[in-house]
Amino acid sequence: MHSPAIGRATALYPTIPNLSRFASKGFIAQIKGSALVYDAARAARNAVRPVGAVAATARRMLPVVGVLVALLALWEGSKLLFGLSDQRLPHLGALVEAMFTRTQGGSGPLLLVQMLANAWATFRVALGGFLLGTLLGFALAVLFLRVPVLERGLIPYVIGSQTVPILAIAPMVVVGMGRMGAAPWAAKVLVAAYLTFFPVTIGMLRGLRAASPQSLDLMRSYAASSSQTFWKLRLPCALPFLFTSLKIAASASVIGAIVAELPAGSREGVGVMILNAAQFYNSRPPALYLSILAAGLVGVTFYGLVALAEWLVVGARRAA
Repeated sequence: MHSPAIGRATALYPTIPNLSRFASKGFIAQIKGSALVYDAARAARNAVRPVGAVAATARRMLPVVGVLVALLALWEGSKLLFGLSDQRLPHLGALVEAMFTRTQGGSGPLLLVQMLANAWATFRVALGGFLLGTLLGFALAVLFLRVPVLERGLIPYVIGSQTVPILAIAPMVVVGMGRMGAAPWAAKVLVAAYLTFFPVTIGMLRGLRAASPQSLDLMRSYAASSSQTFWKLRLPCALPFLFTSLKIAASASVIGAIVAELPAGSREGVGVMILNAAQFYNSRPPALYLSILAAGLVGVTFYGLVALAEWLVVGARRAA
């Protein structure tokens, strides 16, 4: 039975036939020593890699934490410097205290629990609109790629659709679908999808055309079909563009969901929270700021999930 070191040496130097037969004892000893050094170096590298990943993550998070601390200091500093009253700008401590105050005159749940429930309701609507808008944008991009005349005819209307204020469209969609007997959540999802499909369409179309002419010529030389070229070349090239668009669409879907909750007569959601807090702002100023904070957290969470998916898909492909 040959030494594992000889096997590794044979793999490293395949041009040397029957290495284990012709190698001298001294040479075999050198090979064993080199293999041990190589194994030790690889083990050290694998041990250091998790530590390096943690350090890299900490370096990336440091600017985020620094900006957050600066904003908190600016908040309190502005209140102290300009002498702003609690009615105009409450203390950060007042916001924290309000989160642990019971609603409905002390008989309801904590405001923090209510915030999380409303944020979850808005997140569900935003997720539905995000998925619907992504599918629509993806389909339009593929259609425009395959039929250029449709792109020239429809792309002005796709762009023009985003110039109409969402505040004007949301009531029409909600009221119109309500009269048709649709579920309230369906109208909200449709409004969220309306803001989502545009960036996906433009980004995906740009990505599908990102493949180099040399790569396309190579696929033609292999007699690849259109579908094979799409799945093997165009779609992988479009992934970075797609995920960039999805990050924008994630934030847009949250905005659409919140706006759609305003005229829908909903009982839950961040939009409902903002309306109620605005009505009672004089008596409870922190509630409005916490509602805005909840909206921001939903958007940041959604963006983070898309960024995580990008890292898992695109990062894995680059590592491979």
